Amino acid sequence: MDPTIQIRRGHAADHDVLGEIMYDAVRKGPSRYTPEQQAAWVPEPRKGEDWDKRLASQTVFIAEAAGLAVGFMTLAAPDYVDFAFIRPDWQGKGVFRTLHDAVEQEARRTGQTRLYVHASLMAQPAFSAMGYSVIAPEEVTLRGAQFKRFEMEKSLTG
Repeated sequence: MDPTIQIRRGHAADHDVLGEIMYDAVRKGPSRYTPEQQAAWVPEPRKGEDWDKRLASQTVFIAEAAGLAVGFMTLAAPDYVDFAFIRPDWQGKGVFRTLHDAVEQEARRTGQTRLYVHASLMAQPAFSAMGYSVIAPEEVTLRGAQFKRFEMEKSLTG
C-alpha cells in the first residue's frame, strides 16, 4: 500500500465528498456495467438528508492521501459492509485492502463473527481477495435497470 495513505473515521462534514467518491468510482472508473446501468445506479453524487441519515447510522472509514479523500468503506452495525468505493486513480494501490482492514478490525472489536456484503461485479474480486465467499449471485432492479451482484460473507472466527 502507498505509505501516504491515512485511514480516519468519517464525520457528517465528509458526507458530500463521499457522495462524490461514489459517483467517480461508478461513473468514471472501470466498470462491468453498461453506461445505462451506471447512470441508474448513481445518477448524480449523493447528498442531502437521506444520504446523511444513512451514513450517520454507520461507522465510516475514509482513506486520505495528502488531504484528499480517495476512498471510503462503511460498516453498518453489526456486520454489514454497506459502501466500498475508491476513486478511479487510486484503484489497485492497496486502498481497498487498507480500508477493509479497518472495517474488519472494528467488527472484531465489537465481537462480530462474520462480515457480509452485496458486492458489485467490480467489487466481487476485491472482496474475494479479502477472504469472502459468494453465498449467492443476485439480480436487483434499480431505477428500471437490472444489476448482477453477489451476496458474500467472510467468517471472522478461526
